[in-house]
This record gives sequence, C-alpha cells and structure tokens, in this order.
Amino acid sequence: MVTDRDDLLRLATRLAEDAAALLLDGLERTRTSVTTKSSSTDLVTEMDRAAERLIGDALRTERPDDAVVGEEGTDRAGTSGVRWLVDPIDGTTNYTYGHPGFAVSIAAEVDGVPTVGVVADPLHRDVFTAVRGAGARRNGRPISVTAVDDLAQALVATGFSYESARRERQAAVLAQVLPRVRDIRRMGAAAVDLCSVACGRVDAFYEKGLQPWDHAAGALIAAEAGALVGDLAGGPASGAFCLAAAPDVFAPLRDLLRRAGADDA
Repeated sequence: MVTDRDDLLRLATRLAEDAAALLLDGLERTRTSVTTKSSSTDLVTEMDRAAERLIGDALRTERPDDAVVGEEGTDRAGTSGVRWLVDPIDGTTNYTYGHPGFAVSIAAEVDGVPTVGVVADPLHRDVFTAVRGAGARRNGRPISVTAVDDLAQALVATGFSYESARRERQAAVLAQVLPRVRDIRRMGAAAVDLCSVACGRVDAFYEKGLQPWDHAAGALIAAEAGALVGDLAGGPASGAFCLAAAPDVFAPLRDLLRRAGADDA
C-alpha cells in the first residue's frame, strides 16, 4: 500500500475528531461504568473501549495492511510499514470526573519513524496536528513553543505514576524542581501536556513511565512546534523518560532532573 503522509493525517484527524465526539456524547453516563486497570487509581471506562473500537474498526476497513496498537488491548500486526498508536482517552481520570484535560491521541509511524500525530481535546475544542518536517498546528493554524530562556521563569508540566511507591519518589524529585522554576502544572494527560508545550501554554513537560501511545503523537507535535524532545541521556523520548521543552530551557531542566534523580524515580 502506498503511504501518503497527507492521507495519513487526514485519516488520523477524522478518526480523532469522531472519537472525541463520541467521548462528549458519553461523558454524562461514564461514572456508572468505571473499572480499574493496573491499580485502584488507574481507571478505564466503557468509553475508552468504545472509542478504541471506533478507531480500530475504521483503520481495519480503510488500511487493513497497517499495524495497530491501542491502550485498551488492540494489537494487530501489519505488512505495510505503517503502525498506528492509539490512546482513545488520554486522561481517563479527568474524563470520569468531567474535568478538562483529556484527549484522543493518534500517531502513525512509517517504517518505525513517528510521522503523523493528532491530539483532539474536545472540551477545549482543540485539534493539534503535525506531520514530520511540516510543522505543527492547532485548529489548522501554525503553533510554536515559547521563547523562554531562563529556567527560573519556566512553567513546567509533569505527571505521576499510578503506583504509590513511585509517586513518593516522584514527589521527592518534584521537591527539588519546584523551587527552581516558575511553577508546576499537573494536568493528568501527557498528550495534552505535550501539546501545551507546543502551543506555549507551558514551557516544558517531563514524565517517566509513559507508554508509546501516551507520547507518540504529542511528542511529534511538540517537536514540530520547535520544542526539543528527548530523554535524560541524549536519546529520543520513550517510556523510560519523556522531556519536551523550549530550546533554551531544555538542557538546564534536563540537568536539574538528572541531579534530582528523576531517571530513578
């Protein structure tokens, strides 16, 4: 199957918007259909599964040779060289409370390279998009990171594990970071945080322990908006660590996080 990046973007955007509309329709009944995943604080709803099913079924119909991996269990091999990474609700806890800060995240890798990313945030009516090498957009308009050049003036977003022991270690890291930045924001959805870096709502974001579907689309969007994106050891963002920041504060924040022991948290 011939892979056209614009075709992938159009499909990802349509599916993310369709799933976002589904989530809004189900928002009021969600609290009656909540279960847990890895811990008592790691929630999943019938809407997670319904949104992933909507996306997965459409991809199976329209791109049957592609691989698809989704947070709620979709895992289909492919032969086309394209792999989709789907998070049907990034920020499920926010969703179950009706709290702003949840989104649908869809990324497409081509031959292992993140190539297309879409994050649809229905309550803010935002659709963030990016194609590798072509910049990032919010609702069709180009976006860029902030020009902050002093870590002490940087507004930094972060996230925490669902595991209580890891949360305790991450809180200790945060205690060392907080006095050295402008302030901290904790949204509860990595894809939303990465898009917030991309459009200048925050200056940086870091988190350890993300899954590929958590950061694939948002990291590409942030990078295409001008952020530096990587881990703490000079590699690409991964489940081991994801750091995205305005260029002039990336290295100072990375060094601070290293000293604080964030890699081991």
